Amino acid sequence: MNSTDKPNVLFIAVDDLRTALGCYGDSNAKTPNIDRLAARGTVFQRAYCQQAVCNPSRASLMTGLRPDTIRVWDLKSHFRHELPDQLAELPQYCGGTHFRGARPDVVTLPECFKQQGYISRSVGKIYHGSPQAQDPRSWSDDALLNVVWKSADYLLTENQTPAAERWPGYKMAATEAADAPDNAYGDGRVAAAACKLLAEFGDYPFFLAVGFRKPHLPFSAPKRYWDLYERDAISAPEHAQKPVGIPDFAWHSSKELRGYSDIPDKGPIPDDLVRRLRHGYYACVSYMDAQVGKLIAALDEQGLRQNTVIVLWGDHGYHLGEKALWCKTTNYELDTRAPLIVSVPGAPAGDCDALVEFVDIYPTLLDCCGLPPREDLEGLSLAPLLEEPELPWKTAAFSQFPRPWTYRGEPEVMGYSIRAVRYRYTEWQDFGSGEILERELYDHSESGAEIHNVAGDASYARTISDLSARLRGGWRAALPVPRLKSAAQTAGAG
Repeated sequence: MNSTDKPNVLFIAVDDLRTALGCYGDSNAKTPNIDRLAARGTVFQRAYCQQAVCNPSRASLMTGLRPDTIRVWDLKSHFRHELPDQLAELPQYCGGTHFRGARPDVVTLPECFKQQGYISRSVGKIYHGSPQAQDPRSWSDDALLNVVWKSADYLLTENQTPAAERWPGYKMAATEAADAPDNAYGDGRVAAAACKLLAEFGDYPFFLAVGFRKPHLPFSAPKRYWDLYERDAISAPEHAQKPVGIPDFAWHSSKELRGYSDIPDKGPIPDDLVRRLRHGYYACVSYMDAQVGKLIAALDEQGLRQNTVIVLWGDHGYHLGEKALWCKTTNYELDTRAPLIVSVPGAPAGDCDALVEFVDIYPTLLDCCGLPPREDLEGLSLAPLLEEPELPWKTAAFSQFPRPWTYRGEPEVMGYSIRAVRYRYTEWQDFGSGEILERELYDHSESGAEIHNVAGDASYARTISDLSARLRGGWRAALPVPRLKSAAQTAGAG
């Protein structure tokens, strides 16, 4: 226990992790370490990110503000106005000086802990992994291993290329299984560096953020993690065809995956390649799980477990061939729903089925650590659910995604999506005027696959009217319980 008795925080971020974990009921996954963590914490079964791609999701979570508030919808924008001097001369492929932001003075989650006397440190990918996405103000010292290049994901000779020397983001094969130790790939080095920090904090309270890159593409992991799985025993994607009756805005051509050297530029992904890719994803999940296990073991070795709040989250979900989609960047359930596990010493363990959002993580950690609440946040502390998971809670979670999906600039069209208990409803709106261009409605009482858009079915007209009003009413309108609503009203307009 530290000298002030302030609870420590171990904040574990995982890139591109959908609910592919044993504790979420995935029968393919071999994740013993995260499953043990889940057995000592609360598993939020219905947690949703605010935008299903890395930079907006992480920026929203780390500021406790929604994408429209911080005006971060792409991979290049930052929530602060000014670019740090040392980044001003970045080459164009890193984003150059094309930056804007809406909240230059925002206090991020780790910065808030730093202001409250914590050592705030970062290892691995917490913000988006490019140099211009970093936020030095968040940390007490330099972030470690925080800038991520794809060249570091390749060990095999056939995946080495001179192009990587000019552009370290160069893509080669979509999968790799080198017979190598954990630390030969990046996540092993991240775990080692984080464990070293845990041994150095001494009696000072800490907020330690540890970001694992896998299972992000390329699906590269030491061979022994591939060997945990029989490829043919991994389930095939369900509903692997593009749905009919959906707006063009709702779907994409899986451009992120198709940039790899062994993936067809267009057309269907061959079945044998689908099996290899799904095998690679699960191998990377197990590799990442092993690194999480090292962190938990280090906590125990340092005698820190009983005074440390642990939160593990995936920055968004992921498609692995469902709906003929790969990767993220949609408003569908598979992309917007992601793991969230919170373990607080002394709190009961179990599952929670309440609708929760990633903007809730910031106020939750303040609450769990006894720090003053902030009035500028757009989420709601989940601390009451840690004690009573059956409490009446939000009636909806909100996500969004722009079209066309670009790397910079204000959207032309925004898809605003509301996940209610029974339905997912999405409006594709002209971003400037708010005019509704297309609608989607999926009835989860019929199927959770979201392949039958019933927005055109007259029998759902009243439902659409209600959900549209709730969507436009915003996140506060989803807080029907008086005591929760009154608490949220202190957050001001937004």
